[in-house]
Amino acid sequence: MFSDNPFAALSATISPDIMQIFVAIMIALVLSGTLFDIVHKKSARYFFNNWRETKREGTQPVGGGKMAALAVRTAAVEVLAAGEFCSTQRRIAHLLTMYGFLAYVTATLIMVFWYSTLDAPTPDILPQIWHIGALLVCVGGYWFWFFIRVDVSAEGHSPFRVVRADLFVLSLVASTTLALIWSWLQSAESSWANFFL
Repeated sequence: MFSDNPFAALSATISPDIMQIFVAIMIALVLSGTLFDIVHKKSARYFFNNWRETKREGTQPVGGGKMAALAVRTAAVEVLAAGEFCSTQRRIAHLLTMYGFLAYVTATLIMVFWYSTLDAPTPDILPQIWHIGALLVCVGGYWFWFFIRVDVSAEGHSPFRVVRADLFVLSLVASTTLALIWSWLQSAESSWANFFL
């Protein structure tokens, strides 16, 4: 299972062109949804206004080199290491989910656009990255969902209580869980594989 490209096996029933069009549509929908969210919530206006105000209140000008160093430091600490989280457990769950998702999406794109048929042999590392990425998303996502969420851990609510803010993590965990089940059933040549697709 971990060495099989599930998309190449899928090409026996679904054209690689259809898979690629589907992925391209999903990318376009995510980008347009993100832009809509930024416009709808006026996030960009808030950040630009905050940046202008901070710049205006500054006591000394910041040069290009210093600004680049600050940007690199912010990217390394806040983004790559999830430094904004105070709780170690929350940081680890976030990092597992984030890096798992990046591995999963990257491997999906490469396998769908370059190795989507049985004629093009997939390098062994790509399906392994895809499966490990999906597993990391599941571990980090389920850990967060059942044990770390504030309303579950601090307020004692049921982990099965769902509010609108939970939809992102639930859809992410559900899609990777179903992808792993689909891949396993496909490698076992089960007739249920198409159901989980």
